[in-house]
Amino acid sequence: MIDDQGQQLGIMQPFEAMRIARERNLDLVEISPTAQPPVCRIMDFGKFLYQKEKQDREAKKHQKTIVVKEVKFRINVDDHDYETKKNHVLRFLDEGDKVKATIFFRGREMTRQGLGRQLLERLIKDVGDKGIVEFRPRQEGNTLHLILAPAKQEAPRKPKPAPPAQQPAPAAQAQPQTPPPPATPGTPQP
Repeated sequence: MIDDQGQQLGIMQPFEAMRIARERNLDLVEISPTAQPPVCRIMDFGKFLYQKEKQDREAKKHQKTIVVKEVKFRINVDDHDYETKKNHVLRFLDEGDKVKATIFFRGREMTRQGLGRQLLERLIKDVGDKGIVEFRPRQEGNTLHLILAPAKQEAPRKPKPAPPAQQPAPAAQAQPQTPPPPATPGTPQP
């Protein structure tokens, strides 16, 4: 038995532990039921649940949800359309999202699956090191798809501050000061 201050009260009967918890207006919570004897603690269970929920929310704030964006191609895609869709893929990867490139075969296009694989291999080559191939082109029914993940980026390093450069002294300070010549009577002073 552990009280609300964290002090051990020793081994006692359950009804006696309940009596102590009620006197303090707290709850008796079984912490470790498998221990011999079971370990119980006196605490405010509502406050405990609130603290746990608060910790879970904080942990969830720092998680990044992975979004999979899909870009659909056709085997007879024109070069300009291919470039546009490739640029979409690169933009999605730069934003940190995964990309699923899909080619859907209709009817007689099923006999031209080699063209679809060539198109996806061309996309892999064009993406280069901006993306990592998570799943190679895979055929599932009448669709061929590939999944690209963003490349791991190193954390940007902070530049080290340069030591202060020695500034050249201004012309007035660089020349040694010479005392003005003694004034002679009748000569105007500057």
